[in-house]
Amino acid sequence: MLRQLRWWVFVCIGLAAVAPAAAQSRTVTLRGTVVSDSTGAALEGAHVFIAASMLGTVTDKAGQFRLEGVPVGAQRLHVTTLGYKPESRDLLIEPGAQEPFAFRLRPDVIAYQEVTIEGKEDKKWKSRLEKFTRLFIGETPNAEQVRITNPEVLDFDETLGQFVARAGNTLVIENKALGYRVHYFLKEFGASNTRTWYDGEPLFEELSPESEEQAAAWKQARMAAFMGSFRHFTLALLAGRLEEQGFMIFSRPGYTSGPEGAGGGGFSGKDHRFPMKPEDVFSDGASPDRKMLDFKGAVEIIYTGEYEDPAFAGWMRKYGSGMGIDMKKQRYQTSWIHLEKGPTLLDYKGDVLDPFGVLMMGYFAYERVADQLPKEYRPLG
Repeated sequence: MLRQLRWWVFVCIGLAAVAPAAAQSRTVTLRGTVVSDSTGAALEGAHVFIAASMLGTVTDKAGQFRLEGVPVGAQRLHVTTLGYKPESRDLLIEPGAQEPFAFRLRPDVIAYQEVTIEGKEDKKWKSRLEKFTRLFIGETPNAEQVRITNPEVLDFDETLGQFVARAGNTLVIENKALGYRVHYFLKEFGASNTRTWYDGEPLFEELSPESEEQAAAWKQARMAAFMGSFRHFTLALLAGRLEEQGFMIFSRPGYTSGPEGAGGGGFSGKDHRFPMKPEDVFSDGASPDRKMLDFKGAVEIIYTGEYEDPAFAGWMRKYGSGMGIDMKKQRYQTSWIHLEKGPTLLDYKGDVLDPFGVLMMGYFAYERVADQLPKEYRPLG
């Protein structure tokens, strides 16, 4: 364990220079108003936050908000309140003063009432809740310490091989493995036999540790969750330090995807892999802070800092058809990414602007909400 911790410290120190110092320190203040689209009345108490972060606020009596310390670059600004349809805006925030935002939310009483289902305690609903929890929260060791505290807001439908979940209100998730309470505004969730897709806006809140030992355990668990993650990979990629950070990448041009949202896809029998360099994975964007992930087929990503969890083998046997790998051998964490919609924007913080811009397979797909961290988290930060 000591050797592993020393490796982590080495990698974390290296990450400090992943993004330019000026870019790391640039933040702006977002301000604006939230009103009812039908009446024009100010909406007090509406939640306004940066998705997947710990940055949030609420509107005052005049429906006004002020959100400070927002990093420049790609961000998703989300606004929600009971009785109205939520609204998100994908932003490319530039340094300097920002124009105020004006949100006009449309009434949606039904969507945000508590879902009412006959026989909430029946076996079918419980079975579907367990399935949703496995697919959404995940099946990693961290998932064992994560629970949805208000599952009664969930409703499910399962027809023709498609499993769909809907939330009538915000999901509240307590992650005792990493020390966060997550308010998850689920917009879409679906699964087939071989693929799971979901979109939503999580807002993170730190839990208060019960002891110094728990605080230390959370700090170490957060570091472990970050190392080898997709964000760790994108930051190392942008810095041109993949090898230093423990990553190897290979082109897998023989990968073909199945119908979007329906699963399928895999590597052809004649597929080979070829070593890649960071510049083979992205091209220049509109400014130095922006890049375009741009490649054909799939990129195989191997993280040599840690072996795959033993439970991953069973997970791959259930969901990893078409990958063509031998799960009997102990391996370093291995993932694949594919661009189903073509080139997609990546900013200096490692954020992909389109939530469905990158299809993740392997270890990146294995680690789900139970292993998710706020986007501003950095080791030793």
